[in-house]
Amino acid sequence: MLRLLYRVTTWSLEPLAIVYLERRRKRGKEDARRFRERRGVPGAARPQAPLLWLHAASVGEATAMLALIERLLQARPALEILVTTGTVTSAHLLEGRLPPRARHQFVPVDLPRWVARFLDHWRPDLALWVESELWPNLILGTHARGIPMVLVNGRLSAGSYARWQKWPGLIGPILGTFSLCLAQDEEQARRFRRLGAREVGTVGDLKAAAASLPVDRAQLKALSRQIKTRPLWLAASTHAGEEEIAARVHHQVAADHPGLLTIIVPRHPARGDAIHAMLAARGLRVARRRSSEPITDQTDVYLADTMGELGLFYSLAEIAFVGGSLVAKGGHNPFEAARLHCAVLHGPNIGNCSGMTGELDAAAAAETVFDAGGLARAVSTLLGDRPLRDKRAAAGKRVAAASLEVLDAVLMRLAPWLDRLAPLERRADPSRLRA
Repeated sequence: MLRLLYRVTTWSLEPLAIVYLERRRKRGKEDARRFRERRGVPGAARPQAPLLWLHAASVGEATAMLALIERLLQARPALEILVTTGTVTSAHLLEGRLPPRARHQFVPVDLPRWVARFLDHWRPDLALWVESELWPNLILGTHARGIPMVLVNGRLSAGSYARWQKWPGLIGPILGTFSLCLAQDEEQARRFRRLGAREVGTVGDLKAAAASLPVDRAQLKALSRQIKTRPLWLAASTHAGEEEIAARVHHQVAADHPGLLTIIVPRHPARGDAIHAMLAARGLRVARRRSSEPITDQTDVYLADTMGELGLFYSLAEIAFVGGSLVAKGGHNPFEAARLHCAVLHGPNIGNCSGMTGELDAAAAAETVFDAGGLARAVSTLLGDRPLRDKRAAAGKRVAAASLEVLDAVLMRLAPWLDRLAPLERRADPSRLRA
């Protein structure tokens, strides 16, 4: 009945969705491939093998799943994987990092005909949904075809949880379609149980077990030669408002640390033009990576407005502020910085990664800052105290390394479904993948 309700209420929205996507395409915000795939039109043939479908909303969730994807394909040679996301940024990142036997497709807009077209073509044997992007038509349509579904790394923000509590008749049947919900922590597990999930488990945050970001060693050497011995710090995965804070920090810290270089890696590189204009208006001399501009002795800010190179810049900078945390975005994965030997700084808005930041804070590997002044003081202190910087970075690497067991726990919980699809490779170490 609920599936029929969603189908009836969304069926008439298809013409509006087409107009919306077409307008975005004409404005250059949608390419032809995304325009087709968002309507459920397949971008590739279905492999003639057991197919696991993994859906992640955007960059953070998709990146977190790469280690899981690699382990699955390595241990189960008969398995193929389809990854869906909804953003262009995530698609570009995945296309450069997905291993063989895995491919990316844009998730269809949650309209009945488009969902049916997608499912008719791909016919997945098992579906893994990441975190909390719950599209009713897609979930209920998948369930109706008898495809088992598991929610991994499940998380509901306090706001989403409060809203769903007002509509238990809508969310309960949706969560009830999942054979298993693996929540990030016990508080999340309680939320899913109260909203109607049938079987709920807790194994930890999969983002904590994400593989180290890739680093182009040739580029690392080239940039190091340009930077020489200048003091530097990194503002990573920044959102609107945080680049302005980074600009103020640069002006304040440069007074005590002459020759300071600030590196900014925006979460969404498409904002590069606007960020560049803002920095220039504040009197800062900017070199842009997208334009292949070199870092000179006169460069104040290096704007790394490209995709998939964050690991390179964590490797350059021993001090990293992790963005999305001084604005209301919930923060981003601090273990990515810790694994590459950075002393981590973050703001107070860390709802997306509170477990990881809490572990780093407890180990004295990270520090919370609350505004531009606090960030400037923290950066200045770390620049002037190498032993403190090294101590924090070493503690962060230890904390991040200890989290890798989460991946083993997730694979163990998925084994009952995976074993029916694609047996383990005999040469693999079963003790790492199964109980």
